[in-house]
Amino acid sequence: MKLFLALFLTLSAFSLSFAQNEQSPIIEKEINYKNWSYKNVRDGQESNLRDLTKGKKLVIVVYYAPWCPNWRHDVPFLQRFYETYKDKGLEIVGVGEYDPLNSIKDNLELVKATFPAVYESLDRADKDKTSHFQYRTSAGDTRKWGSPWYIFLEPAKFEKNGDTLVKKAHLINGEMIQSEGEKFIREKLGLSATDPKAATASKDKTEVCEPDKPGSKIAERKKP
Repeated sequence: MKLFLALFLTLSAFSLSFAQNEQSPIIEKEINYKNWSYKNVRDGQESNLRDLTKGKKLVIVVYYAPWCPNWRHDVPFLQRFYETYKDKGLEIVGVGEYDPLNSIKDNLELVKATFPAVYESLDRADKDKTSHFQYRTSAGDTRKWGSPWYIFLEPAKFEKNGDTLVKKAHLINGEMIQSEGEKFIREKLGLSATDPKAATASKDKTEVCEPDKPGSKIAERKKP
């Protein structure tokens, strides 16, 4: 029995060492990104993106599936960014996808996220029907679920009229590289490029994002 357990632990460690890391750099792409109105996860009230961006210098919209381990990897430092820079012109807006509302709501509590959060879809069967899917695939994201996926918006550059907000934007087709993300945020907010108190980027590797059992709050890491 001990030999079997030792072999199992060895194989598990070996598999994790080859875990796929979905971190991706910030890139600039042409993208016809439109204004939206979605329901707020916490109170069900309608939230309009143009309204959420008023008075802000930089807005990060992050699309995510609550059961995705890659979302779990990013959200602690996103929360830190929010707490550190929200009074300096940063807004972060989460857009929940592909899980029932109670699971999306429970996940926010579980990961202790306090930034605004809305939802677009509530069913995994809608994966190919969402604006999230359309935007990320048009930007070259070839992942199956695309969680998380980021777009960075600068309200000062918004189109003044119509539904289209921007025709070109910076985005991430994957997990954020923490140090790169913070440097980008600080530069867009007009702060010095580096913060001596900033935490260093996590070196944890994460897996391909795949759903666990329907309705689960969050997925554990598992083999791709």
